[in-house]
Amino acid sequence: MTVVQPEPSVASVPYPAPKVAIVHEWLDTVAGSERVVQQLLLLFPQAELFAVVDFLPPGERGMLQGRKVTTTFIQRLPFARKRFRNYIGLMPLAVEQLDLSGFDLVISSNHAVAKGVITGPDQLHISYVHSPLRYAWDMQAQYLRQTGLDRGPKGLFARWLLHRLRNWDVRSAAGVDVFVANSSYIQRRIRKVYRRDALVIYPPVDVARFQPKDGPRDSFVVVSRLVPYKRVDLVIQAFRLMPQHKLVVVGDGPEWDAVSALAQGAANIVLRGKLPREELLQQMQSARACVFAAEEDFGIATVEAQACGTPVIAFGRGGALDIVRGADDPGGPTGLLFDRQTPDSIADAVARFVALEPLMTPELCRANALRFSEESFRDAFRALVGRSMSDMANPVQPAPYDAAYS
Repeated sequence: MTVVQPEPSVASVPYPAPKVAIVHEWLDTVAGSERVVQQLLLLFPQAELFAVVDFLPPGERGMLQGRKVTTTFIQRLPFARKRFRNYIGLMPLAVEQLDLSGFDLVISSNHAVAKGVITGPDQLHISYVHSPLRYAWDMQAQYLRQTGLDRGPKGLFARWLLHRLRNWDVRSAAGVDVFVANSSYIQRRIRKVYRRDALVIYPPVDVARFQPKDGPRDSFVVVSRLVPYKRVDLVIQAFRLMPQHKLVVVGDGPEWDAVSALAQGAANIVLRGKLPREELLQQMQSARACVFAAEEDFGIATVEAQACGTPVIAFGRGGALDIVRGADDPGGPTGLLFDRQTPDSIADAVARFVALEPLMTPELCRANALRFSEESFRDAFRALVGRSMSDMANPVQPAPYDAAYS
């Protein structure tokens, strides 16, 4: 795995200020991918911002720093405000219509179609990939099952559409000069899907907002949206096997009823629902460990827990492998990984954690989280842009064609 680390000596080397375009998929809420865009806007204050649609609520528009967003024709289609994702089949066409011809540097923030913008041979296109188009690739079967599109005429149409999206997704990858992945897991997915190498720059986490706090740590905590792939059901089933350990579940979502039914009758399991920010922070600060059972592309909540000085017990696939320092880490452990998504595997990890708990100090966890700070992201991305633009300005010239050898 190639991880781009901050390099002050490289990052500080001046290069001519390019005209920059930042392309994002859609703006409707502020989550992990939008935090990346926010940091890119801080890094390139002169940049212009493009998106398929922009329906960001007034209370969350501060991240745009007063910028106007250039959108596509999908912005004006019927019912787009609530159902713009239903137009996914038109989004490849939409992003190809964005006129980026006047920009030196194009940065796409991609988990669906943003990397498909059209650029010329003298433009540098860097694509920061949160994930290849999940539901068109290895998660297609799961997506079709969960949406009820695994059978019937609608299912046939969905499969045809996803086939078209896969073809376009691979073709549009050829227009990217530099791929950047948000984790080694996504780096491998890029290699698998596009047959391209990618550098790793971890996404920015506001570690300054998450600080350790003195006081007792008396429970295990799950912080998660309650959706199927998060596998909160497995954590609850595991703690039903361990009545001596208290579990607090923070979050809401479509799986609330199912999760509530699983927790019913278990005196050691408390469901708090969605909490205000300060109460959420307090729960993470007072936890013995945060438990994560999902296979995440990266896992920002995992870093936030570590920033609070809280150890992490996580499923050992996906982004957790980049974040959690396990029992064998020479620098000291900050958590434990379990290898199967089963209640027994989680219960076993909790038992191992209890034995090693004194080694997982708040200081170690906090120091680990600082690797993923917003400043580290900006420094690493600045260094990458400097090197990439220098390489583009001084390309390696191919040997001249000699007619004598024809």
